[in-house]
Amino acid sequence: MTYDFHPTVLREYDIRGIIGETLGPDDARAIGRGFGTLLVRDLGGAKKPLVAVGYDGRVSSPILERALIEGLTSSGCNVRCIGMGATPMLYYAEASAEEVDGGIQITGSHNPANYNGFKMVFRGRPFFGVDIQTLGTMAAEGDWVDGFGEVESVDIIDAYIDRMLTALDGINPGTLSGLTVAWDAGNGAAGPALEKLAARLPGTHHLLFTEVDGDFPNHHPDPTVEANLEDLRALVAEKSCDFGIAFDGDGDRIGAIDGEGRVIWGDQLLMIYAEDLLGNLPNSTIIADVKASRALFDHVEKHGGKPIMWKTGHSLIKSKMKEVSSPLAGEMSGHVFFADTYYGFDDALYAGIRLIAAAARLGKSVTQLRGEMPAMLNTPELRFQVDESRKFAAIGEIAARIAASDAVADTTDGVRVTNADGWWLLRASNTQDVLVARAESDTQEGLDRLLAQIDRQLQLSGLERGESAGH
Repeated sequence: MTYDFHPTVLREYDIRGIIGETLGPDDARAIGRGFGTLLVRDLGGAKKPLVAVGYDGRVSSPILERALIEGLTSSGCNVRCIGMGATPMLYYAEASAEEVDGGIQITGSHNPANYNGFKMVFRGRPFFGVDIQTLGTMAAEGDWVDGFGEVESVDIIDAYIDRMLTALDGINPGTLSGLTVAWDAGNGAAGPALEKLAARLPGTHHLLFTEVDGDFPNHHPDPTVEANLEDLRALVAEKSCDFGIAFDGDGDRIGAIDGEGRVIWGDQLLMIYAEDLLGNLPNSTIIADVKASRALFDHVEKHGGKPIMWKTGHSLIKSKMKEVSSPLAGEMSGHVFFADTYYGFDDALYAGIRLIAAAARLGKSVTQLRGEMPAMLNTPELRFQVDESRKFAAIGEIAARIAASDAVADTTDGVRVTNADGWWLLRASNTQDVLVARAESDTQEGLDRLLAQIDRQLQLSGLERGESAGH
């Protein structure tokens, strides 16, 4: 038996599609067959593979879960079902139990309600890029092993919350008794864990939209879009909270605002986490993606750390962390990875607790920490449609022109040019037919000049910075 996936479904960092159009139970079954086969072959008969499976709150998730489990068991894997929950709870199920060999979370992440997909971990490492393409090749050839497996259901939510709460070890709970925090689960999969967590945290906690609803009736769960933080901002103001935390649909990305309602962007959160961590682990290597502010890299150096600028993408960042033994990394998109006293995966619930801990250890409120950051002028992510066949070629042309000039450029991921005005970035998205631009300066005039340089480079490649494409 062979199977062909829709050409848009197997992506760089995960598998994603539109339910009933490009993704359905047959795809889930084929993914289970391929992933299970790879595990069986990798373990070489040393043991029967055990795969943890979880799913988010989308309406389509339970159907995909059943089909995925069929695929895994028919390839000879045992399955541990952890039920509905946040993606990091699945990562925890995989990382915390020695007997578990892999993990798959069914999730559409921050995409609209009619999307769904899969995020995977294979023997402790992220499963992405070539791995995902291999599943497509195996399906097309019917290259699967046959076997049988057993299914068990395990409730791990309380153990997961116990583990997250260790982030507050060593902090006197009395110092946190006056703390007031607002939380917005956005009707995403993190809601049930957030309710249990808030009940055990010191201080006062006000919760929004913890009921899981795959139709997201209140607002879209993407905390990197400022409009989605309005409910949280209103709650922080109404209850005079110290700060507010928001999650995306599957709980692996964090958004935050301070007590004055100012957004704390991903790179600014990383500044707080880095300052806290470097107090305990001096000389540590801290990783951020190419879209992060210069202020972050300067801040890491100032506090005795070694900053590394790396490629955007949670799987790429996780791999780089292992390579250079980094205890902390983050992205503009709100993925934050802690490997100092945690497992190195992106967990927004845990990141929320770490923000409480960082402020306590640094002896400053989150509002004060945000207020002390340099006022940089930067654009949001500017995204514009470019044909799939053209996007990487265009970035190559721009990189070549910059290299031939006397400009200073970093080509880790796209082209990031630094000059007296600040910096600008152009990179090709790995997941969509778009180019992404960003620029940052100390002054509006400088920012205008940087944007003009972006436009000039695009023009030389026959492109223009047109209407922004959506996520």
